[in-house]
Amino acid sequence: MTQELERELERLRAGVARLTATLRARFVGQDAVVDELLAALFAGGHALIEGAPGLGKTTLARTLAGALDLTFARVQCTPDLMPSDVIGARILEEDERGSRHFRFEPGPVFTHVLLADEINRATPRTQSALLEAMGERQVTTHGETRKLEEPFFVVATQNPVEMEGTYPLPEAQLDRFLLQIRVVSPSMDDLVRILGTPPSMGSATVQRALSRAEVLRLCELAREVPVSDDVLRRIARLVRATHADDAQAGESVRAAVRHGASPRGAQSLLAAARAHALISGRLHVSLADVERFAAPALRHRLVLSWEGEGSGVSRDALVAEALSRSAKAESR
Repeated sequence: MTQELERELERLRAGVARLTATLRARFVGQDAVVDELLAALFAGGHALIEGAPGLGKTTLARTLAGALDLTFARVQCTPDLMPSDVIGARILEEDERGSRHFRFEPGPVFTHVLLADEINRATPRTQSALLEAMGERQVTTHGETRKLEEPFFVVATQNPVEMEGTYPLPEAQLDRFLLQIRVVSPSMDDLVRILGTPPSMGSATVQRALSRAEVLRLCELAREVPVSDDVLRRIARLVRATHADDAQAGESVRAAVRHGASPRGAQSLLAAARAHALISGRLHVSLADVERFAAPALRHRLVLSWEGEGSGVSRDALVAEALSRSAKAESR
């Protein structure tokens, strides 16, 4: 590695450290959530944040965009939200000479950081409007394709408690999210810290930690982090162990899982592990990185059987079993 690259990495990591400190100061007691959100961003994916109301999910997304000096847009998902409310629409205009023409009015999807709040309250038709944008970084309307400016990062939130009037995300939509991030209630000490924070801090301007160009550079470097064949085989064994028909599958997976994680799930896990290694100061992916992001990358990609749904088994427990089984297979 050249000295120039070393200096660049040192400068970028200093920016990531400032960004992490800013997010943790605004999002008290949720260090793991912050780490997973940054891994999803620098891996070039999208994040689905799941948690009860009032835990600061919206604040986290706003702070992230502000600290990166990126454009930010929020969509409050409701049952009457239309696809055109998200991606934009053509508007008929008349000029001073009386001639009429259509003008495309971009929707909130034309931004860097898009917060889709309570995405499971939008209808399937509106949810699907985000599929092309999330997967292809482009929007097609009325036969015209418009590219989205990089970086394009979707942060969607959903409330797992209140299910009345909601539309659960289909598997195809869930698979577009690199990570599913779970936010838990703060501990007693963290709650005391939150209560002791001045109210004005929530509206204070966030200092920029990284520029747009630096974010894009980090995303580029994350894709190039070396990965050994042993780590690749471990990820492959782990993903295969989530399939009930695989020889390495455990009893719980066989009893509860109808469809295991997809190859895209394996790619997402690898991308998150690479990004985490980079921002942690390492230029290689370790097995610890894989184990750290196994649950966020795979939990939402497991389709349970009727028996699994009825038993109330945790998807994280199923991923943990697959991790254990794949580790034992590796040691043989």
